[in-house]
Amino acid sequence: MQININELSKIYPNGKKALDDVNLEIGNGMFGLLGPNGAGKSSLMRILVTLMESTTGSVSIDSFDLVKDRKEIRSMLGYLPQDFRFFSKLKTWEFLDYAASLSGIKSKSIRRDKVDEWLEKVGLFDVRERDANKLSGGMKRRLGIAQTLIGDPKIIVVDEPTTGLDPEERIRFRNILSEISQQDVTIILSTHIVGDISSVCNNLALLNNGKVAFKGTPEALIEKARGHVWQVNTSGYEYDLIKEKYAVVSTIPTQEGWEIQLIGDGSQLKNAVELAPNLEHAYVYFMEMSSAQI
Repeated sequence: MQININELSKIYPNGKKALDDVNLEIGNGMFGLLGPNGAGKSSLMRILVTLMESTTGSVSIDSFDLVKDRKEIRSMLGYLPQDFRFFSKLKTWEFLDYAASLSGIKSKSIRRDKVDEWLEKVGLFDVRERDANKLSGGMKRRLGIAQTLIGDPKIIVVDEPTTGLDPEERIRFRNILSEISQQDVTIILSTHIVGDISSVCNNLALLNNGKVAFKGTPEALIEKARGHVWQVNTSGYEYDLIKEKYAVVSTIPTQEGWEIQLIGDGSQLKNAVELAPNLEHAYVYFMEMSSAQI
């Protein structure tokens, strides 16, 4: 499965430019779309799942065109939107059974087995008889994940999927996606949480203000931030000055003041030590760079 996004732009009626000449190639496996809230990620996701049209540009999936072959493309899709909703009068298992039916599973016995399988996978089997609208926020999110995947789609698009999930649930979800990504599928994971990307995606793109700031592997992104990550121990007064000049990634209180990790040229700072970057450092570095260029 190959998704080609060519010179894609989206301008809303109020003049806001959500996407600006986006070009991406997405193949099989897990692809991460990382960026802050308002970067244009949800607009891109809604275009890819045929819920919204672009202003200019084109998208093709293998030999299918997103505009001309909407029916064929929709049959391949599983989509979990950021604002996932459901029919509140259905029990948990009934909602998932309904979702399986919509995905094309006609046999009741096969649907029953699939429903039980996915309720187990997302940790909802024990509450299968509970009304869906009485589930906790995290449980509702897990139910959304199950309905997205139950039809074995070839293209899976998930927009901010771990919103409302506790750390254990987030790990469970990442493990499910990682397992599925070993099959012949394409998974697009859109998020502003770096941890959702770091452990499961082989390729990613950074989106900021509607533009692609970076595309490539997590390792390549991290390498580009090398030499721009520093740690310094400082007092409260110096800390205020550093915050004005640098992007601060983390601050840890110490007996003498603060231990600070920052992005930028810290070589002139007293007692500064260069750090090997991780994905979070690299993400902050590229967001700072792309914002400065706008």
